[in-house]
Amino acid sequence: MTPRALAVALLCALLPPLPAAAELKTIHAERSLYRNLFVTEDGDTRCLTFRKANAGARQTCIKKSDPEFLVFPYTRMMMGALYLNPNPARVLVIGLGGGTLPMTLRALLPDAAIDAVEIDPAVVTAARAYFGFKDDEKLKVFTEDGRVFVKKAIKTESKYDLIMLDAFEDDYIPEHLLTREYLEEVKRILTPTGVVAANTFSSSGLYPYESATYAAAFGGFYNLKSSNRVIWAQQGELTPLVTVQQNAKTLEMPFEKRGIKAGFLLTMLSTAQDWPASTRVLTDQYSPSNILNAR
Repeated sequence: MTPRALAVALLCALLPPLPAAAELKTIHAERSLYRNLFVTEDGDTRCLTFRKANAGARQTCIKKSDPEFLVFPYTRMMMGALYLNPNPARVLVIGLGGGTLPMTLRALLPDAAIDAVEIDPAVVTAARAYFGFKDDEKLKVFTEDGRVFVKKAIKTESKYDLIMLDAFEDDYIPEHLLTREYLEEVKRILTPTGVVAANTFSSSGLYPYESATYAAAFGGFYNLKSSNRVIWAQQGELTPLVTVQQNAKTLEMPFEKRGIKAGFLLTMLSTAQDWPASTRVLTDQYSPSNILNAR
């Protein structure tokens, strides 16, 4: 079995089964400044998608009967970054979707200040209207480009203990949010013990380039792969695995109800370099993500 076929098989095993197209009910559709946007339902499942013709390209899904449950494996992998720093005081989430990540963080970290950034105002409106996203004095939403927000944060000397990079579509991450320069900017707004969790591709031609770029910016990182690949990187040295395991135990109860199992996450962790040492780093001058991803 080829690596791509293996990845597809794993995706099918981990994701909830997709309903037949005829069973999907579209409850909202619009053309925003940036994309087509659809909210669909099938029974207890409500999803946000940017491609109506491809039901698999879902940005967010919730169970209406249990909105706290994290439907997608990648969201559980992203939340697992709390194993590296369980009590962040300030959190930044770039890429909103239906608001699953910031709302989960708001529930788990009631005293934390959380900033969520989304370029598309239509996505923010849909998250509020259909997915239970609620911004308040602790959870603020900013409608602007993620890199612009980071540059502003550098100027104001803002610092975050946890930064989640989730400006991700089914087969696309904006090129200017992939480069070493961008990641170095993100690194500048991390506290000394700060953590970055990034949602990226697990099986595409872009994989080695992303890997080399994160390594150039952060050095070693924890790599987790399922249907998506999630990177956990840090400002300083990586939290030792023994500490990660201890932190996982303290988070076991609040994570369990959301479908996050330590056994699922901890067995994925790897720091091995699984890309060629000669791989070119993505930069502001060289970041042809669409071409590389198609390889």
